[in-house]
This record gives sequence, structure tokens and C-alpha cells, in this order.
Amino acid sequence: MHKKTTFLTVMAMVVALGFSLVLAAEDKPAVPPPKPGVLTLTEAVMCEGIESYAPKTPAVVFSINIGKVSCYSNFDPVPKKTYIYHRWYFKDRLTTRKRLYLKPPRWATYTSIQLREADRGPWRVEITDKDGTILKILRFSITD
Repeated sequence: MHKKTTFLTVMAMVVALGFSLVLAAEDKPAVPPPKPGVLTLTEAVMCEGIESYAPKTPAVVFSINIGKVSCYSNFDPVPKKTYIYHRWYFKDRLTTRKRLYLKPPRWATYTSIQLREADRGPWRVEITDKDGTILKILRFSITD
């Protein structure tokens, strides 16, 4: 009986250890935390607009009937005053380049374009830092 109890105790400890390792792995973030002092883009989405300082109805396909599309980007941290660009491309042709200023310690910003009948098709917005390094590319389409 003593051997059976010892075996069950050891098995319970092995199961508990395995379970605790799984929980510990779940607590760790999938993406390493940003380095202090480095501008970090934490969120970037295309949306129908901005409401209460947040993106409204994020999507990748938009109807021409909504009238405008917005690109929202959120940075945390922003170590020092700087700027970024939202570069809007329609069918691989640059149509708009907008410079946006960021202030510490974190900052959210957006740009928008008004939609015209001729704007149906594939679009992308490249979010770049002041040196032109691409931080994120957002692809979307305008349809009927």
C-alpha cells in the first residue's frame, strides 16, 4: 500500500508541476515588451472613423457609401517629441502623405481621406517613422 501511495503522490506532483508550467507560459506575453526609449507602434487599424479617441468600426473592406476612411495609429511609449507619416497608396500609387506629430509619453493619432467614386479598388497605408522606416502596412479595399 505504501508503494501505491508514494506512486500516486509522485504522479500528482508531476501533474501539478506540468500544470504550473503551462500557467506560467500563459502569463508571459507573446510579444516581448518594448525596449524603454524606443518608439513603439502598439495598434494600427483602418476604420470608418474616430469616436471618443478610438477607432470606430475597424475593417479591411469598406463601402464607397461611407464617404471616408481613417487610419488610426497608437504609440506607447513615445520617448521624445517626434513625427511619423501615414502614406496612402491607391493601386500602388502614392496619393497622400500626411505628417503627424507625436508627444511623450504615449500618443494616438489618425488621418482620413474622403472617398470619391473613382476610389474603388485596393489601397494601403504605410506608417513610417521620420526616417522612412516602415512600422506597419495596412491593406484595405473600397467596394460598392
